[in-house]
Amino acid sequence: MPRFSVGVQFEPQHCSIGDLRDGWRRAELLGVDSIWTWDHFFPLSGDPDGRHFEGWSLLAAMACDTVRPQIGVLVSCNSYRSPDLVADMARTIDHISGGRVVLGYGAGWSERDYAEYGFDFGTVGTRAAALEPGVIRIKARLAKLNPPPVGRLPLMIGGEGERVTLRVAAEHADIWTGFGPVAMFAHKNRVLDQWCEKVGRDKSSIERSVLIDGPGDLDHIEEFAAAGAQEIIVPAQAPFDLAGVDAVLRIARRA
Repeated sequence: MPRFSVGVQFEPQHCSIGDLRDGWRRAELLGVDSIWTWDHFFPLSGDPDGRHFEGWSLLAAMACDTVRPQIGVLVSCNSYRSPDLVADMARTIDHISGGRVVLGYGAGWSERDYAEYGFDFGTVGTRAAALEPGVIRIKARLAKLNPPPVGRLPLMIGGEGERVTLRVAAEHADIWTGFGPVAMFAHKNRVLDQWCEKVGRDKSSIERSVLIDGPGDLDHIEEFAAAGAQEIIVPAQAPFDLAGVDAVLRIARRA
């Protein structure tokens, strides 16, 4: 079985700040390689008006509370903030963390986030079309910031759109993140390889990551690794029982 790293995404819904901080501290003690949150403004499951916290603010706290794992927002929405501002936020938190930030970026999809916060939802096509200009602006701003990031600040592109998102990943990403199940991830991974060939990018220069879909996908960890996942990220819901994360870490250590 190919080797892979293990991450955990803390869903910042139906919980307290204390719950989240305790959770990612415990995750670091378990030995995870990366810790993530998400970029939404309302719960995605359970009570739609339940408790919820904003992702980039949480990432700054995570930078202070942890020492070793990479950290990031999986993934930040291109439509919510100026790309230049996202670059500056990521650079600043990278300094707080000692160079551990991964800049996750995607086109966005949750209509309620847009509607209630006054952003233009547009269409799948317009959101996808806006992704690459946003990425280009981020890269340009990062090159101008003083001081520059501490670490490498890799760019992660999240999403599975075959005509636009995966092409943007092939041209710009250091990391691409897809989703389960295994067959879907494997297919999208092959499409990314095809885009790399078309744009002249060495496919091995893009790390392949997958956010699995809870208990069902936990039974297929070795299959994800065989399908090309170099990082497997496990979702964690309040009250943040990390048994699933621990199980994936045990499999990874056998690889």
